[in-house]
Amino acid sequence: MAENMNELTRRDEMSLAGAALRGAPWKPAAVTGGAVAGTSLLLGLVTGTANLTWALCVGITLFSLVASVGAVSKPDIGDRVTQQARRWSLRHPWRFSLYPAAASAILMYPVQLIVDREGVFGAAWDAVWGGVWVYAITAVLAMSMRGRARERRLGGPKQDW
Repeated sequence: MAENMNELTRRDEMSLAGAALRGAPWKPAAVTGGAVAGTSLLLGLVTGTANLTWALCVGITLFSLVASVGAVSKPDIGDRVTQQARRWSLRHPWRFSLYPAAASAILMYPVQLIVDREGVFGAAWDAVWGGVWVYAITAVLAMSMRGRARERRLGGPKQDW
């Protein structure tokens, strides 16, 4: 029974991920996503291969990546709860990444459904694949940031001379 006391429920994990994302750089994420979507659409118009769905989904992907990675990039900034949530996110990058990925898939679904005029299942399939990419990239970047955060806490990288 004592073992179960240390395990978190999905609701607890969602609360921690939300607390970590509370301090995300939302404005830079929105600017990045919008700029990439606009650039993609503009380049598509110039080359004759413009695809509004692709541009919007790439923008949503980069918006999610910048927000989620930016949220955990500075685990020692913010109030105590936010710091603890960010440290949890760095210790459990695959669990944390589920939530930005789910949000991305949810945002991509209406784009696929309405703009691209795919069917219900085709739009869901494409949105899920977009979420899978956000999940994998966010988790890998958070894993790489975990080592940097540990080095900062311990006073710099270990020197092997």
